[in-house]
Amino acid sequence: GHSIDFHAGTLAPDVPMRTVNPGESLTYTFTATRAGIWMYHCSTMPMSQHIANGMFGAVIIDPPNLPKVDKEYVLIQSELYLGPPGGVADLAKIQADKPDAVVFNGYANQYDFRPLPAKVGEKVRIWVLDAGPDRATSFHVVGGQFSTVWSEGRYLLDGSDSSAGSQALALAPAQGGFVELTFPQAGSYPFVSHYMVDAERGAHGVFKVAG
Repeated sequence: GHSIDFHAGTLAPDVPMRTVNPGESLTYTFTATRAGIWMYHCSTMPMSQHIANGMFGAVIIDPPNLPKVDKEYVLIQSELYLGPPGGVADLAKIQADKPDAVVFNGYANQYDFRPLPAKVGEKVRIWVLDAGPDRATSFHVVGGQFSTVWSEGRYLLDGSDSSAGSQALALAPAQGGFVELTFPQAGSYPFVSHYMVDAERGAHGVFKVAG
């Protein structure tokens, strides 16, 4: 059986978030009322193991009057606790907080091998969600500075003050937001979780910026 904890909606969870057993079905509808990058995930126990098996995702509801940008990306950080081949996540590793990998969008280091493209002078928006189940993140772009930072429903920087900048977006599990930046020169700009042990576990990628 599985269920859905849908953070973008507000309602009593008793019935719509119940566990749905094999052969059963559930239709879930909601009204988008508040902006954010909202997590959804299986909430059947053990919840940590279901999330670690990849049963999560994101719904993005733009803040009102969100300006257009040249490029927009979504990065969801999560952990892998590898069980046997073909099996499920290892619950003992989860409970011991010993992930085998920490990843963006499901795969360790995938954006080292397939960098995300941008161009000099373009404004790039990066939505970030920490899906966990347990590790926090501090999202950082090496060589970049954020002109806009939006986290959990509010602007920490709105881009109006050119003398102000940010170096990292800190998120606990189930939190999300976005940052914006412009790349000043052509080159390769790594992005990481600045929990460095997690960057070394796979929460690492590259923006490839063309002139």
